[in-house]
Order: sequence, then C-alpha cells, then structure tokens
Amino acid sequence: MDRVALLSGSPLFEMLSNQELDAVCALLVPREIPAGGVIFAEGGLGDGLYLIASGEVEVFQTAHRDPIATLSTGECFGEMALVDKEYRSATVRARTDVQLLHLSPEGLAEFRKVEKDGFAFLVMNIARMLSVRLREANLRLSQA
Repeated sequence: MDRVALLSGSPLFEMLSNQELDAVCALLVPREIPAGGVIFAEGGLGDGLYLIASGEVEVFQTAHRDPIATLSTGECFGEMALVDKEYRSATVRARTDVQLLHLSPEGLAEFRKVEKDGFAFLVMNIARMLSVRLREANLRLSQA
C-alpha cells in the first residue's frame, strides 16, 4: 500500500508537504481487523486516530441501535483521542476486513518535534473534522 498516496487523498492530511507526509507515514502503525471485529469500544480509553487503508467500519453508540456512520477507505476515526485523553464516545466495528493505520498521541507529539508547520496543518485539519462531525451530530439531534 502506498501510504503517502493514501494520506495525500485524505482531508486530514490536506496542506502537508511530501516531506511532512513521509514523516507521518513513519509514525503510523498498521493494524488488520477481520470483519465483525471491534476496533475499539465506547467507554474505552482513547489510544489514537485510525485511518482506513482498505475496507469499511461502522460507528455505533449505545443509545442507537443502528450505526450512526459507515466509513471507508481514506476516511479516519478516533481523532478525538489525539486532542484529549478521554473515553471513547462510540464503538467502531469492522464491517468488512479492514486494514488500518494507527497514529498514537505519542506519534503526534513526535511529529510536532520534527515538522512544526505540518503539525500546525494537521491540528487545524483535526479541528475542521471535529467541527464537521459536531455540526452533523447537531443536525441529527435537531431532527430526532
């Protein structure tokens, strides 16, 4: 898998140079989860962000019977764990066999040390992603 191509196609890594993308790639840890496997559970301590290299996942919350989101190749989840050290707000389960790339808070801190500009862009992109997801959640609540 070409990690740089995958990252460059993700809004999360928008505005990062090839050098910065290479630096992030060196910090990513691959994980493979079979269909039906739980990547993390609601209430568990957050351990970082996951980027989907291939496959699909479903996002669930205890209060909802149906998935609140389905994510696929190039999308990411778990970004809140890079911002705070709180518990997971949802469960994420593999809908198909998935290949993931994991970025830990420690990896993000290492990236900050070597690529300050890239780090600033990445944090801005995380904030944008959180903003979009908050707006979507507000819309769902207003329609409930």
